[in-house]
Amino acid sequence: MVREKKPRIVVIGGGTGMPVLLRGLKDMPIELTVLVTVADDGGSSGRLREEMAMPAPGDIRNVIAALSDVEPSLIELFQHRFSSGNGLSGHSMGNLLLAAMTTIKGDFNNGIKEISRIFNVKGKIFPISNDNLLLHAEMKDGTIVSGESSIPLENKQIKRVFLSPEPLKPLPNTIKAIENADLVVISPGSLYTSILPNLIIPRVEQAIRDTKAKVVYVCNVMTQEGETTGYTAADHVEALTDHIGQGTIDAVVVNNRPIAKKVKDVYAEENAKPVVYDTDRLLKMGLDVIEGDIVDDSKMMLRHDNEKIAKLLYSLVQKND
Repeated sequence: MVREKKPRIVVIGGGTGMPVLLRGLKDMPIELTVLVTVADDGGSSGRLREEMAMPAPGDIRNVIAALSDVEPSLIELFQHRFSSGNGLSGHSMGNLLLAAMTTIKGDFNNGIKEISRIFNVKGKIFPISNDNLLLHAEMKDGTIVSGESSIPLENKQIKRVFLSPEPLKPLPNTIKAIENADLVVISPGSLYTSILPNLIIPRVEQAIRDTKAKVVYVCNVMTQEGETTGYTAADHVEALTDHIGQGTIDAVVVNNRPIAKKVKDVYAEENAKPVVYDTDRLLKMGLDVIEGDIVDDSKMMLRHDNEKIAKLLYSLVQKND
């Protein structure tokens, strides 16, 4: 009996948008691989980076939590953040476990693999690099800002982002996953500080250009102060292609459900507004525009609806069969 080959979906990103997609995708009949940013330098992640010279664990921790299949109390423990304790305050238990396993296993990737096994993770999780990378931004006024957490605080228009130290070395498994994928998904999230740090590593960039898979960007629903103030959907895509080249993205997923005024008012306090979906401009860029009712605002917080977005993405690989 021949086993039916499952479609291979690779999701690239970080931040708060990525785990939402993954919670839906983990129950789909797919081979799932997740490539995660390690450029975070704030909070617990930043302290562990400095003290242990390791890549940032925070985004990885959230992905493990989203994809794990264990008792809810274990996830609660893994995501617990200490509010007091000399040296412990502000640290997340999961970050500490990842740091400990990195030491035991000798490197970050092997540490993630072991924690993923313990937490019964569905799919494979790879850091985009095993190196302790630092993110920099060149602003449109020519100034350079260093550090992922410092970039949005400048509240200036960003021209480009780049990483150090060079040469930038992705994990070989990340390149292989992109090359062998049936669908590559660029997740929603902080455009310049969570998404682009994965894509601007030269060999990753090349693999995305060369892959036979459809490359789909799930566009953010709201703008973000200090990163994408005033950005339309086409502006988001343009920022991506300015960094990784025209023609690298085949399709963009946008929400077409109106957002309730009371929810918009909450976001307005953070100077965030709904992203305008300028469909004509997206089509002129040669993109397939995939529209859908894919958000959940039931808790006064806008997030992609994990089931709806997972079904939509899965339908794209079914069409490819």
